[in-house]
Amino acid sequence: MLRKTLPLAALLLCTLPAVANPTAVPPSAAAVDTARYAVNTYRTQVVDSLAKMVSYNTVADPKQPFATNPQFLGLKGYLKDEAKRLGFDYEDYGYVVRIGYGTSAERVGVITHGDVQPVDPSKWAKSPFVLDRESEPGHLLARGSEDDKGPIATALYAMKAIKDRGVPLKKRIELYVYLAEESDWDPLIAVLKTHTPPQVNITLDSEYPAVTAEKGWGVVVLTLPKTAPPADGKPAVTDFGGGFFASQIPEDAHAVVGDADAALEQQIRARANAQKGMHYTFTRDGNTLKVVARGVSAHSSKPESGVNAISMLADALAVTRWPDNTAGGLVNLLNELVGTGYLGEKFGKVAYSDSFMGPMTVAPTVIKSQDGALELTINVRRPQGKDGAQLKAEFADALAAWQKAHIKLAAEKIQLTDPWLQKDAPQLGTLLGVFSHYTGVKNAAPIAIGGGTNSRLFPHAVSFGPTMPGKVYTGHSEHEFIALDQLLLNLQMYTAVLVELAR
Repeated sequence: MLRKTLPLAALLLCTLPAVANPTAVPPSAAAVDTARYAVNTYRTQVVDSLAKMVSYNTVADPKQPFATNPQFLGLKGYLKDEAKRLGFDYEDYGYVVRIGYGTSAERVGVITHGDVQPVDPSKWAKSPFVLDRESEPGHLLARGSEDDKGPIATALYAMKAIKDRGVPLKKRIELYVYLAEESDWDPLIAVLKTHTPPQVNITLDSEYPAVTAEKGWGVVVLTLPKTAPPADGKPAVTDFGGGFFASQIPEDAHAVVGDADAALEQQIRARANAQKGMHYTFTRDGNTLKVVARGVSAHSSKPESGVNAISMLADALAVTRWPDNTAGGLVNLLNELVGTGYLGEKFGKVAYSDSFMGPMTVAPTVIKSQDGALELTINVRRPQGKDGAQLKAEFADALAAWQKAHIKLAAEKIQLTDPWLQKDAPQLGTLLGVFSHYTGVKNAAPIAIGGGTNSRLFPHAVSFGPTMPGKVYTGHSEHEFIALDQLLLNLQMYTAVLVELAR
C-alpha cells in the first residue's frame, strides 16, 4: 500500500457517504468447484511461487536505476517465464507488467504490486528475502509475503485453475503487477495515460471483506535547527533519533542525556517501566546516559497495531522540561504536540473522525539527522469530513503556537492528499458473497482503511484482501508473514471471484 503523495488530478476526490451495501451474491457451483480444484491442485505450487518472488529484493534503490536493477529485472523475468509456462500472454510496460488470459474486449483487472518496503535483516530469524517456512509453523515469513507477492502468486494460480477447468469466460482476465507502488505512483499514472485499463478491477493489497474507502495520506515534516545544549552543567538531551522509514510505525529509538545524575536516571527508568509493550536498555559513560528503546513496528496506516518507540521514548523522558536545544526541543515537541496516542488530540485542533472512515491518525515515524539538525516526519492518515485547507491551517497554527514558547523550527512542510471513496462498484455484491461463503461471516459489508492502494487509479476498483478483518496487517513491519491457511483461503476466494466476474 502506497505511502507517497499523489497529484490531485490522479485522485478521485469525494466527501460523500459510503456506497450503500449491496446484496451479497453467493458463488455459483462452477465457481466453488473451480476454487476447490485450485486449492487441491496448486497448494504446493502457490507457495513455491511465493518463495521465488520474495527472493528478489525489490526495494527501490536510489543508487540503482530501475531499468538496470537486477532484482527488478529478475522478478520481471520470472513473471514472464511463469506466464509462458502457465499458458498466459505477457506484456512489459516498464514499471508495469501485465499477464493475461482470454481474448474478449471486456476485461476484469487484478491489481497487485511487486515492490516492497525496506527491511532490517538483523531482526529476522532468516533472511527476509528467503521464504521462512520453519521458524513459526504455519507462517510463511518474508518481506513481501503479505504485501504484495503472496497475492500475485495466488492470482496466478487462480487464473491457472480457471484455464485448466475450461471455464467458459465472457471477459478476459488481466493481472497487473506494478513495480513502484511503495515509492512512486507517477510511472503507473503515465502508463494509464496511454493504456486503457480493464472495465472492472479488484486490488489485492488490503483487507477483506471489500474496501471502498481509503484515508488520504499526508506528512508533517519538521526540522529543528542545529543548536548546542546549554553549557551550564544541567541535564540536557544531546541526541534523539529513531525510526526506519516514513510508512512504518517505528520500533527503534534512542536518546542521549548529558549531565544525568543517578536520581534523574531513576526517574526516567521508573517512567519507562510503567509503559506497556516497550523494552529499554540504559548505559552510562560517566554522567552521560544513553537510552535505547524497542517497541513494535507496524504499518503506519494502522498505528494501533504497533508500539511507537519514538513516542514512548519521548514520554519516558518527560520527567522534566528539557532545554530547547535541537534534541531537547524535539523531545518537548513530541510530548507536547503528539504524546503517546495517535489521534492528534494534543496537536491543536486537528483531531477529527468520520463515521465510516474512522479517525485521523497522527504518528511520528522517522527522525533523520542532517548536519546537526534533526528532521522529524509525522505520518498522517485523514478521513473525509474536514476540508484539507482547514486541516493544514490547523497544523500550522499549532506549530506556530508551540514555537512561540520553544525553539523556532528551521523548516516545516505540511502535505496532505484527499481521502478516496468508491461510489460505483458493480462487483461488490460478488465479492461480499464469496467472502461470506468461505468465511461464514454473515452480513459482510464494505470497509474503509487508512492505507492507499492503486484502486484509486483504476475504474470501478475495490480492494479484496489478502488480510482478514480483525487480524494484524504485517506488511511494512519487521515481522511480515502470511499464514499458510490464509494463503490457501485467498487462493480459493480469488479463484471463485474471478470465475464469477469473468464468466
